[in-house]
Amino acid sequence: MKLTTKGRFAVTAMLDIALQAPQEHVTIAEISVRRHLSPSYLEQLFGKLRKAGLVEGNRGPKGGYRLAKSSDQIRVDEILDAVDSTLKTSECTKSRAGCDGQGECITFDLWDSLNEEMRKFLHGISLKDLAEKKLLKDQGIQQVKIVKPSKSNCSKK
Repeated sequence: MKLTTKGRFAVTAMLDIALQAPQEHVTIAEISVRRHLSPSYLEQLFGKLRKAGLVEGNRGPKGGYRLAKSSDQIRVDEILDAVDSTLKTSECTKSRAGCDGQGECITFDLWDSLNEEMRKFLHGISLKDLAEKKLLKDQGIQQVKIVKPSKSNCSKK
């Protein structure tokens, strides 16, 4: 999976707002200091996030950005799409052409299916989910994953 720096930084910045004060305006400078990200790079990203309707901007002394929707309505895949981040496992996902330019890529369907699963996974995660997980982690509360044993792992007695 290839995830661009734009995508990673955009999710980080959006999560920062969700963690701080989702209804309050947060400045680029504040996010930059907290997350060690370039302010000019964040400006570019927030232009795209604003255009996609994910954040609202406000100028002036109490200016900055805030979430345009509640954090449970903003999905990770939306953020990635807003900043033109491409999720792909290989170049094969562009066309069925073989990697050597000869014939059809014999693994195209595999990579195409994997891309679809990644998209579904990221669509299933909201900013609220990420914020809650981060807050629990900061409080030292470990989330317990319930793992169902597979039939092959079960021994008969």
